[in-house]
Amino acid sequence: MNRDEKAKEVARLKADLENAGNLFAVNFQKIPVSQDWELRRQIQAAGGRYQVIKNTLAEIGAKGSPAEAVLSSLAGPTALASTETSPVALAKVLSTYAKENPDFTFRAGMVEGRVISLAEFAELALLPSKEELLSKVLYLLNSPARGIAVAMQSVIRGIATALDQAVKENKFNQ
Repeated sequence: MNRDEKAKEVARLKADLENAGNLFAVNFQKIPVSQDWELRRQIQAAGGRYQVIKNTLAEIGAKGSPAEAVLSSLAGPTALASTETSPVALAKVLSTYAKENPDFTFRAGMVEGRVISLAEFAELALLPSKEELLSKVLYLLNSPARGIAVAMQSVIRGIATALDQAVKENKFNQ
């Protein structure tokens, strides 16, 4: 890369890092190209971006951004996975891929501007997705109303059964 290409790459990386609220630095060493492309497809399906970077360019591009703490001391082959949407979906994709490929490892991460550890990354990958959480909340909000409806329905059913029995026994004829 010549100096102009490096400057363009740093500017593009700086813009990407300012937009990405969620960022994971990973080691992709010894990963075959075919598996790398599969990972790229999975990350894109989860709403994220994946790019291989030069560590020195990443440090320069991260200066002054929230990602500076994450990208300040990288060594070895590094790739960045980032997203502006759900960090949980991206973490799930990365952790699933890491289970299948032991050479693929998590190095550092940032979620909503806060640096996270490897343990926090593992916890993040175990969380249910946003859609699952919303469905659980809606279920819990709906439960009391459903309980009241079932109780009222059983009372009405009891009254209807009592009236039906009374009609069959001619209790209303005088």
